[in-house]
Amino acid sequence: MTDFPGLDLAALHKYLQAAGVEVSGELRAELISGGKSNLTYGIFDDNSKWILRRPPTAGLTPSAHDVAREFRITSALQNTAVPVAPTVVLCEDASVMGASFTVVEFVTGQVIRTKTELEAVPAEQVTQCTDELVRVLAALHDVDYNAVGLGELGRPEGYVARQVKLWAGQWSRVKTEDSADVDRLASSLAELIPAESASSIVHGDYRIDNTILAANDVTKVAAVVDWELSTLGDPLADIAMMCVYRHPALDLVLGEPAAWTSPSLPSVVDLAQRYSSVSGRELAHWNFYMALGFFKLAVVAQGIDHRFRAGATVGGGFDKAGSSVPELISAGLNALQGKFE
Repeated sequence: MTDFPGLDLAALHKYLQAAGVEVSGELRAELISGGKSNLTYGIFDDNSKWILRRPPTAGLTPSAHDVAREFRITSALQNTAVPVAPTVVLCEDASVMGASFTVVEFVTGQVIRTKTELEAVPAEQVTQCTDELVRVLAALHDVDYNAVGLGELGRPEGYVARQVKLWAGQWSRVKTEDSADVDRLASSLAELIPAESASSIVHGDYRIDNTILAANDVTKVAAVVDWELSTLGDPLADIAMMCVYRHPALDLVLGEPAAWTSPSLPSVVDLAQRYSSVSGRELAHWNFYMALGFFKLAVVAQGIDHRFRAGATVGGGFDKAGSSVPELISAGLNALQGKFE
């Protein structure tokens, strides 16, 4: 691949040098992710390798592609119990490459994305890997966000109510037609918002393929990635989203048989209980949090379909995302009744 949408290697070379980053020889690139979330490129010269992330070139949902936020969060987490990639540079000058972008060091490891890749892992290690993923998420929720300089990252008070409003608004931007079921789920969520909730840093998009596992040990997380949805909010919304991703419809959203939907992984109920045990948090209002997670994933899927129809995606696997939306909305309505697949 020689055409890299949203990437100007000559401009990047100049910017890195001006920022004091040593560049040896000509920059080259490889596409890692074509825009289901952000555009992600591997950038390398004769001696070093980095990861560059920037928003898609069209069809944006406002909060879903904030790479600057991602950079600031991972910078703050450098010396905590949460493993993240070392940060290199943040560019917020859109004149350089048309949008903000970030560069971090390349982390050596493995990313398990598909069922086939997970099936190659021994069952005992799959269990240990799941426990490690839950432990790392609980560790994130235990970080003192004021102590690491992230006290201004968000407003934890009223987080859940804002989430319901935010995702309903994003649905209106990307929908192709009206849906009575979507309206019913959104209105039910608005009526059931918990009066009180805990506060922590939340990742917002946590599952196995948004982590880099150690190169020779899948039971260790080398780095958590994809932080653009992170904010200060309710930790139960975070673990609920992790559980929602176990739904088979995630395969349609991602355009491939996802590792995280594999039946070899714990059930939603088991996963939630593991988190509760490790974190010491009770799963209060769990039906609401699960329903909210399904609603959010449905909007994400609709956004991918919106970009696909606009011709703003790069690579394959985007054409089925829209068909997952009815399934996810139905799952959200079922979750309100305590029914989980």
